This record gives sequence, C-alpha cells and structure tokens, in this order.
Amino acid sequence: MTENVLFVCKSCQIKPDKDAAEASSKTDREGIQLLNQLLALYQNWAHQTKLEIREVGCLWTCDQPCAVAFANRHKATYLFTQVLPSEARALLHFGELYIDSKDGSIPWKQLPEVLQSAEIARIPQV
Repeated sequence: MTENVLFVCKSCQIKPDKDAAEASSKTDREGIQLLNQLLALYQNWAHQTKLEIREVGCLWTCDQPCAVAFANRHKATYLFTQVLPSEARALLHFGELYIDSKDGSIPWKQLPEVLQSAEIARIPQV
C-alpha cells in the first residue's frame, strides 16, 4: 500500500438541482464520471504503485464540485474543487509531481494548465 492517496468525491454533481438529483442515477454524477475516467487512465499509468485512488462518499464541497484531494501523512495535502471529469489526465500529471515532491509543495506554475483555474487549497503537513 502506498502513502500517497488521491481521494475522489463520488457524490459530486455539477448542477445540484434537487429534483434532478433525485431523478438522476448515481452514475450520471460528475464525481462518478471523474472517478471512472481516473480509474481507466490509471490502468496504464506508470506510477500505480506510488499512488492509490480511493473513492469517498463526500468531501463537503457541494457548492464547488467536483472535488479531489491528494494526501500523504508526510506531505502537504491538496484539495482541488471545480474539476471536470475531462481533467482526469491532468490530475494524474499532478499526481506525478506530488509523488516526486519531498514535502508536497508544488509551485503553482508547475500545475497542469487546466488545474490552474481550479479552486485549490494547500493544507500544510501536521
């Protein structure tokens, strides 16, 4: 098991309309679509042994879906929100930067371009 984990919120829904949320199936949610995109790309990704992908029920960013978090107990944690399912490849690219970093500090200019416009929080290591 690796120390680097990518948490993916599977309940994220970009257009959280009450009626639509009840009517739509869980597989229609963008959080599930993002998770599926990541898992498909992960199958052929060279760093599988260094990053584990875990789905979580909710990351509590419902007003800014989709949400993911990169975590490692020895590094800063990153929370990205407003990530589209089509940006899964960029997340794995960020994962490579995160894996290679000593303390989890990634300069903003090194982020994949599509993630530079995402909402980002960097939480220092405890």
